[in-house]
Amino acid sequence: MSEPLPVITAFRWVPDFVKGHVRDVRVRWALEEVGQPYQVRLVDGVSVKAAEHRCLQPFGQVPTYEQDGFTLFESGAILLHIARTRSGLLPADPAKAAAAEQWVFAAMTSVEPAIMDLGLVNVFEADQPWAEARRPLSVKRVRGRLEDLSKRLGDKPYLEGEFTAGDLMMACVLHGLDGTGLLADYPNLDAYVARCRSRPAFRRALAAHLADFDQTPPLAA
Repeated sequence: MSEPLPVITAFRWVPDFVKGHVRDVRVRWALEEVGQPYQVRLVDGVSVKAAEHRCLQPFGQVPTYEQDGFTLFESGAILLHIARTRSGLLPADPAKAAAAEQWVFAAMTSVEPAIMDLGLVNVFEADQPWAEARRPLSVKRVRGRLEDLSKRLGDKPYLEGEFTAGDLMMACVLHGLDGTGLLADYPNLDAYVARCRSRPAFRRALAAHLADFDQTPPLAA
């Protein structure tokens, strides 16, 4: 008997400026990299907050991951589960695998918070009276992280020399700077993100992500 396919959740509709940034892309990309087919259960703004979904994701978010009774939430945890249980995203050597995994955590805990803060200032809370005053500080924090990351990457193609789960997560996090122009000031990082996103697995994941969206905005409650 064949193993049941993993099932992930994703949004049925999001505003255009959010497309490509929802975190189901990370999980889709990981599954594409390891050659694992999967199914998608689409949710909307109501069902994602319902009790049924909160049993899987207590904060009412996406993505979630289910397979044969096993469930996970949080994109980083799902990515590491995929990487640890299938070949293609972590080196076989335990020390090298641990080095790759550290970049998943670094992307989500050291880099992403600064980028998310800038996103709040630029997009999600741009109409708040404090936004303009806060923007320079947010940009400074992002630049600090980019400078450190740029120095560490140097002239390597990937963070640990070969593409791993750490690069997948870091590229997704850095994509959050799209439209800010900040990456252009760090040519090696700009090229790094482009290199990661040129991978066929990412292109398949992004295409599937975009294809699942309903083009009709939901009716207001």
